[in-house]
Amino acid sequence: MIPAELSDSAQLIVTDPTGIETGTPLVLAKGVTKSFNGVPALRDGCLELRAGSVHALCGGNGAGKSTFLNILMGILQRDAGSICVKGDEVNFASPNEALNAKISIITQELSPIPGMTVAENIFLGREPKHLKIVVDYPRLFDRTERLLEKLHFDIDPRAPMHRLSLAQTQLVEIAKAFSHQSEIIIMDEPTSAIGENETEILFDAIRSVSTQGAGIIYVSHRLSEIFTIADQYTVFRDGGYIETGLLADIDRRHLVRQIVGRELHAGSRSTSKTDGETVLSVKNLSRQGEFQDISLDVKRGEVLGVYGLIGSGRSEFLNCVFGITKQDSGEATLFGKAIGKGSPGKAIRQGLQMITEDRKATGLVLSSSVAFNTTLAALPKLSFATYIYRKKDRSLMQTMIERMQVKLASPDMDVSGLSGGNQQKVVLAKCMATDPICLLCDEPTRGIDEGAKREVYAFLVNFVAKGGAAIVVSSEAPEVLEVSDRIAIFKKGRLAVVIDGHQASQEELLHLAS
Repeated sequence: MIPAELSDSAQLIVTDPTGIETGTPLVLAKGVTKSFNGVPALRDGCLELRAGSVHALCGGNGAGKSTFLNILMGILQRDAGSICVKGDEVNFASPNEALNAKISIITQELSPIPGMTVAENIFLGREPKHLKIVVDYPRLFDRTERLLEKLHFDIDPRAPMHRLSLAQTQLVEIAKAFSHQSEIIIMDEPTSAIGENETEILFDAIRSVSTQGAGIIYVSHRLSEIFTIADQYTVFRDGGYIETGLLADIDRRHLVRQIVGRELHAGSRSTSKTDGETVLSVKNLSRQGEFQDISLDVKRGEVLGVYGLIGSGRSEFLNCVFGITKQDSGEATLFGKAIGKGSPGKAIRQGLQMITEDRKATGLVLSSSVAFNTTLAALPKLSFATYIYRKKDRSLMQTMIERMQVKLASPDMDVSGLSGGNQQKVVLAKCMATDPICLLCDEPTRGIDEGAKREVYAFLVNFVAKGGAAIVVSSEAPEVLEVSDRIAIFKKGRLAVVIDGHQASQEELLHLAS
């Protein structure tokens, strides 16, 4: 059924200088459906995007948002329904056709070409050339530099992509979308890897292009962002259209209820035991160009939050403690024993585990099964030489999947087929399979919906309540405040201050980190 909000009764009046009627939606989608092997991924995709609007497309993992956007961009072909762009029905056969129609997308899954420069990635296939043959690199770098300056992105156009951080790579993807000068821009979790300062810069850019008549479809699990930048919203749930309206007419509680289908209640968190045994101790840890002279202790029963802006050294610090990189000086110990330099395997054997910030790049083997991923880190205790005890392996996998409540059709399915929230649960299951006493969590809720976030928070509370300890790095100030007993503020590679997480405010965090 076509919702009343998207009826054909809209009046087409007044023509602007481009020749497009201002009353005509930039995008009008009705009843769009898509199934994979007979399983519906989208049952009733409906959305109306107007010129000058920032329209939030909301929904949990598996709601059908990505499927709908992929159809709009020509990445997938719809089974039924209609999509009109500026009044004309379209059925793009490829993303190139969508780009030619002035539609661009910033995807949640980053796809840089590591060996190329920032400039080459942004203008790939559109490079200025001498005699239409040889790339004119001076013009290419100049054009890129002007674009990045306009967006206020502090990135070197000549830098190779493999040297950029995840956050900088995200900014390059954003710049690439803006470089097309599109009339319709789809933003799928554009801030999932960037901090508050960069988010504000992005919002300024969004406001600038929307006031010039562009329409933005904005997807984010960060509801505070939606209420800050968007004016309209549409909710999908379980592959179907639920509701659309003005954000000014609703509150956060209403939106969460529509997304999840039920009321969500915040869990309670008791204060930590300050006299608990020290689990992890870091003394004067330094790594050239990343962070300097960091000293921290984490006790049993405690969640230590780490907050800082991009470039503060927060993720680099965790990587070093876990042994992904080697420190230049200082020491990290677990129960008084030094953690092996540059050896994650030794750290795991000692009782340390890490949830990395990018589950698809470093947390999971996407081409392998859920079962394989779940017990991967625990293989040393499940094997002898090259022989794996299959019965033990299967039993541990089943226990971890049940413990983390992973929703899946079969443990033998590829982990890439799960929703973002369930993929993150597999990452947690993989970590817990090694029986850690201390968890290092880098952006543990990146790219998952509100319901899945609550499950991760509950998991952390339960983990430390049973005597564990955790360090949680997050670029979201509300999240740090939600889970932390104490909060360490990182600033320009140094530890600025450690404050009480139960008494802190979002304004205080931003002030101390800036």
